Amino acid sequence: MRVSHFLPGIVRDVLRFRAFIAGSVRRDIEAQFKGSVLGGAWVLIQPLAMISIYTLVFANVMRNRLAGVESVYGYSIYLCAGLLAWTFFAESLGRLQAVFVANANLLKKATFPRICLPLVALGVTSFNFCVISGLFLLFLLVSGNWPGWVIVGVLPALAVQVLWTLGLGMLAATVNVFFRDVGQMVNVGLLFWFWLTPIVYPAAVLPAWAQGWAWLNPFAVFVHHYQQVFVYARLPEQSAWLALACVALVGLALTWFGWRVYQQRAPEMADEL
Repeated sequence: MRVSHFLPGIVRDVLRFRAFIAGSVRRDIEAQFKGSVLGGAWVLIQPLAMISIYTLVFANVMRNRLAGVESVYGYSIYLCAGLLAWTFFAESLGRLQAVFVANANLLKKATFPRICLPLVALGVTSFNFCVISGLFLLFLLVSGNWPGWVIVGVLPALAVQVLWTLGLGMLAATVNVFFRDVGQMVNVGLLFWFWLTPIVYPAAVLPAWAQGWAWLNPFAVFVHHYQQVFVYARLPEQSAWLALACVALVGLALTWFGWRVYQQRAPEMADEL
């Protein structure tokens, strides 16, 4: 008996439609640049513009607040580390929440596992993330700020971040089919979430009582891992790993809940769309 018979249904469906997923990802990536003079440069222009603006506005104010950082690029690296994680998350969630609505015609006419569509959306944003990450890593190498082997400390945080993204994305995508205000709510929620996370500012500028509460923000945990590795070239402390483990457990529960809501409402989607 083939090994694939033992795989859960969802994994088996993904493997069976892997060519469709890969082709759709490639087509959506090409569509980003079609008819554009600058082409792939637009993947970099927006995050670079954000980094430039925040650096110009906050660099002089925040540079002295980064304890133990002597590099002239210290604040820029701190900012890039947080924005690297945030841009991937925000772009992925933005695409995921609209994935079923945006592909309504395809869902009505074609028969395929709907789980393929969120994977396509995540594949496109993963490509953009890899491009931006490559540029950032090149900058660290050229500027003499390469963190060394501790860079592997980012991977667990990235994996849990993707888990959260899928969980929230599946939940938002399903609910958005029936309540179209979800897309606007997600955008507003991301705006507040961004400023509640120590990305532009270090956590040290917060009042002592607020610093403790900040750990309840899952994205603050992700960003802390990125910042410890890229800014301080060290692995996060034990308490940060414990916090990441707790966030991972919540992420698993969130992903399970998002999947259950999707399964329950999937039969009604075509009619609603």
